[in-house]
Amino acid sequence: MLDINFIRENQDKVKEAIKHKQLEGTVDVDEVLALDKDYITLLQEVEELRASRNKLTDAIAHAATTQRLALIEEASVIKKELTELEPKLTALKEELDAKLLWIPNIPAEDVPVGEGEDQNVVLRQEGELPSFEFTPKDHMELGEALAMIDTQRGAKIGGFRGYFLANTGTQLHRAILQYALDFLRQKDFTIMEVPWLVKPEHFIGTGYFPWGEEDHYSVQDGLALIGTAEVSLTSYYADEVLAENDLPVCLAGISPCYRREVGSYGKDTKGVFRVHQFTKVEQVVLLPEGEELSRQWHEKLLSNAEEFLKSLDLPYQIKLMCTGDMGASQRKKYDIETWFPAQRTYRETHSDSYFLDFQARRLNMKYKTKKGEVKYINTLNNTLAASPRLLAAVMENYQEEDGSIRVPNVLQSYMNGLEIIR
Repeated sequence: MLDINFIRENQDKVKEAIKHKQLEGTVDVDEVLALDKDYITLLQEVEELRASRNKLTDAIAHAATTQRLALIEEASVIKKELTELEPKLTALKEELDAKLLWIPNIPAEDVPVGEGEDQNVVLRQEGELPSFEFTPKDHMELGEALAMIDTQRGAKIGGFRGYFLANTGTQLHRAILQYALDFLRQKDFTIMEVPWLVKPEHFIGTGYFPWGEEDHYSVQDGLALIGTAEVSLTSYYADEVLAENDLPVCLAGISPCYRREVGSYGKDTKGVFRVHQFTKVEQVVLLPEGEELSRQWHEKLLSNAEEFLKSLDLPYQIKLMCTGDMGASQRKKYDIETWFPAQRTYRETHSDSYFLDFQARRLNMKYKTKKGEVKYINTLNNTLAASPRLLAAVMENYQEEDGSIRVPNVLQSYMNGLEIIR
């Protein structure tokens, strides 16, 4: 959430952000500011009445008997006015707060303006593309032949985009995820299992609601299934005040992730690249305020993911996302796309974002500085490993002509020493 003072003082910048993030029609800045003006006017009136009431209450307590009746009558008039105005003030505040939730974060100055993925900028490519003396197979052809993946029975049991992993498919999938956790443990991240069912206010707090509500699964008891551990991890200190010395906080969460994939009809219908349920290891960092500090950590989280991919010897490219292809809550976002030989293209496997205090304001998550000031925390997150998407990349890049799959060196110890899947 943006500070209302910032919105008042930067109306054009906010309107520009709404336009460039393709969110026109979701919120009207002029309407929000008009509502804010009405709220401030009414708040001042109510506060003046409350102050008068308090003075009268004190005066009544010390007044002579002859004066007290007149003062009580005057206080009764004020009480009646407050009885009428306070509910209106509350309703105005609720309406204003609801509309403020639809105002997106302001993109950083170096984020390219664009309408969609075609305007994303490739910053660099890393790693040597594998060279095959045969036509490489896709992960589904490999997985079915090696009894690693079964989407037919997955669809029978779980519906469209359902899948089973089996045998070495399960082993390799779990190996990638456990290696990712061990990797971040070595980076001094606190490793956490997180709630998968989360209250709506924490989806709102992290910026997934109200914009992406339709892409999440809701269940009974008013809860929803997370699409990333970011929701739970970032909300960990919601409504709390940390000490500046406690920061940075580095959290790593592993969780199943559930997404309805709204708007992806017809995309990636084959295989396990785009599915409704997957498992992810996520990095979340909480920082003191400061854009430069957030930008430094944004690059650091990116380097963690790059180091992880390099250790798996997977080629990848880094993209800087344009305004129209980044989330409403993000200040700046990188995507990492890993090479898929069968498709002869890079596909998105990681996202790296920073938010400044946008999420923390919504979560009421603060810290006390060494000088005693209370400020909002700044937040960041980045994927380290999402599987079976990364499983598919390993399978395709490590395949042999006979249909077998070599196990990456760093994963062999997690596979009981297995070097090749036949």
